[in-house]
Formats: sequence, C-alpha cells, structure tokens
Amino acid sequence: MASWAAIARRIRVPTGFVLAALYLYLAKPSVWSMVLGSIVVVPGLIVRASASGHLTKNEQLTTTGPYARTRNPLYLGSLIIAGGFALASRSWWVAGAILLIFVVIYVPVIRGEEAFLRDQFPEFAEYASRVPRLGFRFGSVGNGGSFSWDLYWKHREYNAAVGAAAMMAMLVAKSLWVNR
Repeated sequence: MASWAAIARRIRVPTGFVLAALYLYLAKPSVWSMVLGSIVVVPGLIVRASASGHLTKNEQLTTTGPYARTRNPLYLGSLIIAGGFALASRSWWVAGAILLIFVVIYVPVIRGEEAFLRDQFPEFAEYASRVPRLGFRFGSVGNGGSFSWDLYWKHREYNAAVGAAAMMAMLVAKSLWVNR
C-alpha cells in the first residue's frame, strides 16, 4: 500500500485544479482585495523563480540562493502565492480550503521529499540542522550562488507566473461580471 506522502504527491496538481474551480466559485473579489492579493502574490512568484534558477534536481543538494535561507523555497513561494489569492478572494472558506490542502497534501509531500534528499545526499542532515523547513533564515549565509536563466526555463517556472496572471484575470472578470 502506498504511503500518504506518495499519494499526496500524485494528487497535488489535480487537487490544485479542483481547488482553482472552487476558488473562482467562492471568491468575492473587490478592487482592493485584488490589489492587496497581487502585492502578496508577486513576492511569492519571485521566491519561486529564484529557487527554480538555482535548483539542480537530483544532481546535487542545492544550498545556494533562496535554498540558503529556507529548505523549501518553491513550497514557501507557493504558500505566499496562495496567501495572496486568499486575500484576493475575500472568502474565509477559500482561506480555510487553502490551509487544509497545504496541511493535508503539501506537508506530507515536503516530508517525503526531505526523506529522499536525506537518503540521496549525506550532507542533507547538516544542511537541515541550520536551514528552516519553511521559515526564512535571516542574516549572512555565505555564497549566494548564481541564478541560472537556463534552469528557470528548464524547470518551466514561468508557468507559475502565467497561472497567477490567468487566475487574477479571471478574478477581475468575475468582479466585473458580478458588479455590473
């Protein structure tokens, strides 16, 4: 029988699409909620983009760029983006659903990925002891490494920005349609 982390890993993207449809149905956006939400979404996109430009999946343990400050910058960026969209929605139901999905789906996925990294890279234990899982380490962290546009494009991280822009456009359309 598959572990919940393995199941959660397989269902996280389809669950996101279902949540997006539910999100659009439940959202009650206003101009101000969309502006505030966008102000939160953009830093989340920047965190994800920066992480993607440093990540060399399964080749070596990535500890530069945002990985020097948090072990899971892609998930942290996604959480920030989700928080921005929760603000934009002006719905406690949406905020609760986002939080539930994060706890039930993403926390087990993160733990599973960290177990894989611990097995693959002996240096992960030391790295994990000094860099928070989802928090953000402030202060000097040494070599920041260099961002690679090639990695950014290889990982297709632009899809996060395109998806966020599309979702915000749908909120604007809903706002215009409902408030006419």
